Amino acid sequence: MDNKINREDMQEIHASDGVPKENPRESLKENSMENPEDPPAGEVCCSCKKTVRSEEERRKLINRLNRIEGQIRGIRGMLERDAYCNDILIQSAAVNAAINSFNKELLSSHIHTCVVRDIREGKDEVVDELVATMQKLMK
Repeated sequence: MDNKINREDMQEIHASDGVPKENPRESLKENSMENPEDPPAGEVCCSCKKTVRSEEERRKLINRLNRIEGQIRGIRGMLERDAYCNDILIQSAAVNAAINSFNKELLSSHIHTCVVRDIREGKDEVVDELVATMQKLMK
């Protein structure tokens, strides 16, 4: 029995109300040993590669995301209070700018660490991965 959760399963789990009704991995544990490298339940592994970050870098990135999350909640509150459309759009633009800033910082770090390391190790395919990532960011 395959113990991986595919994207369709995850979409189905989260489509109802965004919260899994039960952990699909729990029933799988009874029948098979789980791979310790599998992502935790409820997460989809886009890439099984990992990046080791300093505590300071991790803290800065998480703080940025926390501020963005606060902005998103503020927009939700504006909608709930029937705020003027233009005011909501301005706040939405601010969130986009904050996400872009987060992406620039993370991309810079990625290039200076992961990409340089992989190129030095002869893994030239990292350049194609970087180009594909940048194309997605520029949409």
